[in-house]
Amino acid sequence: MSFKVNYKYRKKAGIPVLTVDVIISINGGIVMVNRIFPPKGWALPGGFVEKNETLEAAARREIKEETGLDLENIRQFHAYSDPKRDPRFHTISVVFTANGAGKIKAGSDAGAADIFKLNGLPQTIAFDHRKIISDFKKGEY
Repeated sequence: MSFKVNYKYRKKAGIPVLTVDVIISINGGIVMVNRIFPPKGWALPGGFVEKNETLEAAARREIKEETGLDLENIRQFHAYSDPKRDPRFHTISVVFTANGAGKIKAGSDAGAADIFKLNGLPQTIAFDHRKIISDFKKGEY
């Protein structure tokens, strides 16, 4: 069964879909991407875990696709599973922290990628990423 078919089946059946997100520290801030697909807004970079892929490999792949960055010192932070965290369907995200290396460049489904100070976040943040960033700021692991 292909990833796309499995994804559609899981969505229709109401089975949670596994995702990864990464809080990337670089140049005194964190990286966020401006989504071109709904839900719109700024978000932590990340995406769906594919068949036969580890969580860490998915995180590295998604970050490279969306920001052009490589990850260093990747560490698992927390899992977020509220069924309402994604307005499209139920997702469970395993969130990582890492340092970013390289030159930031938006790609894939990111209209823009930028670095934000923790006390200067954008107004519109997608999903539950404001809560994730708040937990990160408080050191809640």
